[in-house]
Amino acid sequence: MTSFRLLLISLITPLFIACGGDYREAAIGAVSEVMVVVDSTSVKGPIGAAIDGSIGSYILTMPRYEPRFDITYRDLRSRQDVENVQKHRNLMLVSHLQDSSNVGRYVNGLVSAGIKERVRNRQQHLFPLKDRWYRDQWILIVLANDAAELAEVIRRNGEGIAGSLYEVEVPRHDYDVYRRGDQPQLADSLFRAFGWTLRIQHDYRLGIDTANFVSLRRWLDDNDRWIWVHWLEDVPNIEHVKKEWIHAKRDSLLEIYFQGTREGAYVTTDFRRDNSFRFMTLNGRPTFEAKGSWVMNDFSMGGPFVSYVMYDEAQRRLYFLDFGQFAPKYRLRRFVYQFEAIARTFRTASDP
Repeated sequence: MTSFRLLLISLITPLFIACGGDYREAAIGAVSEVMVVVDSTSVKGPIGAAIDGSIGSYILTMPRYEPRFDITYRDLRSRQDVENVQKHRNLMLVSHLQDSSNVGRYVNGLVSAGIKERVRNRQQHLFPLKDRWYRDQWILIVLANDAAELAEVIRRNGEGIAGSLYEVEVPRHDYDVYRRGDQPQLADSLFRAFGWTLRIQHDYRLGIDTANFVSLRRWLDDNDRWIWVHWLEDVPNIEHVKKEWIHAKRDSLLEIYFQGTREGAYVTTDFRRDNSFRFMTLNGRPTFEAKGSWVMNDFSMGGPFVSYVMYDEAQRRLYFLDFGQFAPKYRLRRFVYQFEAIARTFRTASDP
């Protein structure tokens, strides 16, 4: 074990950061993939169950359930294992103070005596790091006094852990959305005509353009995606905005503007499935977010949607942003995350 201990000393030595910028290599790993470094004997027990039930829990607001993040478990058996895990973009290091495994010695060797004392006193168990070994790294050390406490810490903090990773992951989807370019001229024309804009992916086309309603569509047989924006003028406040009001308003617009090829068919919210609703701040504005599944009223097809209702006080406008997709052959999670990344590019004339 001497070589493993020597390796730990070298790993905790700060890496050289060139003056004027970080010139290290970028971390590797797929977007929405999390590598969890934990002793392999713990994966099938309460610790593994707690991890699976938090960052590995399923997204219930899509027609087909998918995990929030894909988990890869990794034990440490060699120097190469350690070097490999350090390269990963999203990394959780999970152990406890009594852990005598290779993972336990590795994690305990990374933290100071002061941190261990905070763990012993149950003052802190989660220790986030950023870009520790490579660029664009999200790293979280989870450390407890023993195995039972470790499982409880993960269960108790699971939603917060997943939320912190989500906030890092959504901007990363910008690359997937815009890697083939965008359409600044179309975006500028929307801003000049309507006082709002967003960054538009390279292959979306302008669809409906009518009174206070504009749609953009990427129309493919097996991966149809759309965005629409609707706005209400002279809105004094958002006190009247509630979940039921938003669903009713959204469905009334869908019935008008998103009709099917069959007579009388139109898109509507599928309330047979799970949906979520929360209040948040998006681009500095008070915003309601709704996620769920849409369906044709004749049940011929369906897919996921993400909606945002935000208030611009300076413009006295209430904006509806809606993103939907029909892609029965594909996993849907990454497209939903892409929609959320696009929503963060939305701007209005009142922005500085």
